[in-house]
Amino acid sequence: MPLLTLEPPVYPDSLFESPGHGTWWALHIKPRAEKALARRCTARQSAFFLPQFSRVRRTNGRTRESFLPLFPGYFFLFGDEKDRVAALESNLIVNVLSVPDQEQLFEDLKRINAVMQSGLAMNPAARLEPGTPVAIIDGPLAGLTGTVLRHKNRTTLFLKVSFLQQGATVEIENWMVEPSRSSASA
Repeated sequence: MPLLTLEPPVYPDSLFESPGHGTWWALHIKPRAEKALARRCTARQSAFFLPQFSRVRRTNGRTRESFLPLFPGYFFLFGDEKDRVAALESNLIVNVLSVPDQEQLFEDLKRINAVMQSGLAMNPAARLEPGTPVAIIDGPLAGLTGTVLRHKNRTTLFLKVSFLQQGATVEIENWMVEPSRSSASA
């Protein structure tokens, strides 16, 4: 398998600061075509988000790092109908999924982007699991919310993308979190 380099995960860089006017689409794409579509969108100056994570493997005594899509087979496009049609012309898209709750998807993706920007190790999580909703009160992720999971005596924060019923996890320390206000009143 070739080593996969880190492609720019977001275009333009200011997408989550001031997205402007447009619509989010979740594009279900052909296998292993996420980065090719990102390069095409960058060339066409179409706004997108392609979250990636680092995977390190040791083979034959060598350490190799690859950057893989956090949500394999999915690509998030932001723009107007012209941008959607241009993406479809790439012949890399299997299906365009309309997003009924635009604001929720934007907030979910914004949290994933914040973790990517923090530099902390992030891993894909395939299923939503029940847990305690928390707010991060300290550290590089202060202000984010998520769900705490416990794995092998480690505390992990789960960030969900409700639309896909998938998410990402990042290891945190217990002192960084407190129960969120919505769960404290329940």
